[in-house]
Amino acid sequence: MRRGGAGDIDRAIDGYLDHLTSERGVARNTMESYARDLGGFAAFLAARRVRTVAGIGPADVRGHVARLAERGLSARSQARALAATRGFVRFLVRERRLADDPAAKLRLRRPPPRLPRALGKGEAATLVMSPGEEERTGLRDRALLELLYACGLRVSELAALRGEQLNLQAGFVTVAGKGGKERVVPVGGAARKALEAYLGTARGRQLRGRVSPFVFVGRGGRALTRQAIWKIVRRRALAAGLGARVFPHMLRHTFATHLLTGGADLRVVQALLGHAEVATTQIYTHVTPVRLREVHRRHHPRA
Repeated sequence: MRRGGAGDIDRAIDGYLDHLTSERGVARNTMESYARDLGGFAAFLAARRVRTVAGIGPADVRGHVARLAERGLSARSQARALAATRGFVRFLVRERRLADDPAAKLRLRRPPPRLPRALGKGEAATLVMSPGEEERTGLRDRALLELLYACGLRVSELAALRGEQLNLQAGFVTVAGKGGKERVVPVGGAARKALEAYLGTARGRQLRGRVSPFVFVGRGGRALTRQAIWKIVRRRALAAGLGARVFPHMLRHTFATHLLTGGADLRVVQALLGHAEVATTQIYTHVTPVRLREVHRRHHPRA
């Protein structure tokens, strides 16, 4: 994650990123985004001839955000860049390298929540059942899709999944989520059957005598990367006639939406998804109007 460079600002950014990694346990993807955003901030400061952290002022932060808008970045990307910059300068204040917070009075309009798109129940079933057992990677891909849909895993969690995290006899998987937080998620009957078929035969054929701690492996017995899983899901979705706009995270959305539509408690879904705040899970309540109407009709005396 090191950005390189010998300047005072570059070193300060490195220190902040190290702090996020070692003390805050920030997820790797978030770290990569923050590193890019702060690299852009450093370049902007260099163009304004700001060479030291002590020279960063409110006008520099405002100018950086205005420059992002001029470049056509979305409101969401601008908000993320501001969050990275704000966190950085607050860190400098705590470290007593800045006397005052130059971003304290800066505000951006909060971007509207992006409603997640979910597959219908029939579409989800079509997708997970699309790999044929006779195909070379059919059993693996079937198990992969079933597990994504059955447990709502993030693609990074699936790629890093190890054999000891699975307990198929008891019917659950222990997931290592963001920030190293663990959660236990039940594995349904269909996913368990698909995993048993894959682990019992196909995985050994792919390993060819090699040993790997990871559940899902590809050529040469190497663990599937996030990019490889993306390609598998997209290819299977295209073959199933579901189009190209199906991706692994959509199965996580589908998992949550179908649970809430079926009447699951919001707090339970929050725990299964590994969300730190229930507000993050509440976005899925906006995509189940049919369920809301059903509950209203059933329980309201004048419905």
